[in-house]
Amino acid sequence: MFAFGFLSVLLVLYLAQLGLSDAKIGLLLSLTLVGDIVVSLWLTTTADRVGRRRTLVIGAALMLVAGVVFALTDNFVLLLLAATVGVISPSANEVGPFLSVEQAGLSQVLPDDRRTHVFGWYNLVGCLATALGALVSGSVTQVLQNRGVPVLDSYRVVIWAYAGAGAVLGLLFLWLSKAVEVIPQVSVSPQITGPRAFLGLHRSRGVVTRLSALFSLDAFAGGFVIQSILAYWFYIRFHVQPATLGAIFFGANILAGVSALAAARLASRIGLINTMVFTHLPSNVLLILVPLMPNLHLAIAMLLLRFSISQMDVPIRQSYVMAVVEPDERSAAAGVTAVARSVGAAISPGLATMLLASPMLLAAPFFIGGGLKITYDLLLYRSFALTQSARKHRTS
Repeated sequence: MFAFGFLSVLLVLYLAQLGLSDAKIGLLLSLTLVGDIVVSLWLTTTADRVGRRRTLVIGAALMLVAGVVFALTDNFVLLLLAATVGVISPSANEVGPFLSVEQAGLSQVLPDDRRTHVFGWYNLVGCLATALGALVSGSVTQVLQNRGVPVLDSYRVVIWAYAGAGAVLGLLFLWLSKAVEVIPQVSVSPQITGPRAFLGLHRSRGVVTRLSALFSLDAFAGGFVIQSILAYWFYIRFHVQPATLGAIFFGANILAGVSALAAARLASRIGLINTMVFTHLPSNVLLILVPLMPNLHLAIAMLLLRFSISQMDVPIRQSYVMAVVEPDERSAAAGVTAVARSVGAAISPGLATMLLASPMLLAAPFFIGGGLKITYDLLLYRSFALTQSARKHRTS
């Protein structure tokens, strides 16, 4: 997550310095997410069979390869190939097989009543690392530029560091305990008489399909305001420099991490679905307000307020998915829902950069993203929270 945060603040600026047009940058970002979809689906739906530890090592290797290619060439075709096949995160969010397989491994060794709480800490550590990466990235490039290093070369240092992080990850994953692997006697349940497994799913295929559709809508909306796009918007709208951008997203990710930790306590009182919806709705209203602020300070304040509650649904969503599927479906379920989010997010960054190219439409990504996210919240509540309440009422 440090590497993802380190890269995201400057990725679009780096591509612009390479001479790519806004349209090409948008296409590259979208195809990056498309590639992550294919890689993630392939790795996560086979992880429980071929080994979770081995899957994570492969993901780290793809991250290393993508970083090396981005650092060595400005050829658009090669960049597209590396972005599609490799693991690159333009949003500072988790990409590749890591999140899904790690969640499945954690669920393997955790009691059910501890899962949401531990996932909160898991997300807090990730957000802190992302925040630190964003801060260090902006600071390092600013220091290098102040010492006379050309802007492009200062950005390239960040790309090389990202590739190095992939190598370090691969070594760390080799040390994982075998306890994260599927227990053989529960990997295939003898009680299953329903449909045969498809993409690693059997009994839980229906609920995972519904969740995937909703998560895809949420991710499509979020793709309009991924961290790289936000950084680029602040650069265009207020001429914010890299060091300041790093500081902004350092604070934003710190707040996001703390809010994720608080979510577990709230969920224990009002339920998983209610927590997801009731914290997500106001954060999306705040998102819409960001471009309406008349100056930089108020825009930053609104963004930070939004981040202070926007990620509370993340550990809840992750824990909910793990709770409603069979143990031997966990990697696949997490992977399929993550891929659904990647599918949703694959198109919108390209649309967002096209909108940002027009001074009259600078605020449009915020309005579209926030409005669609509010729609997702209402549909999620109607589909799951109200359904669960009706079932409880009939039972009583």
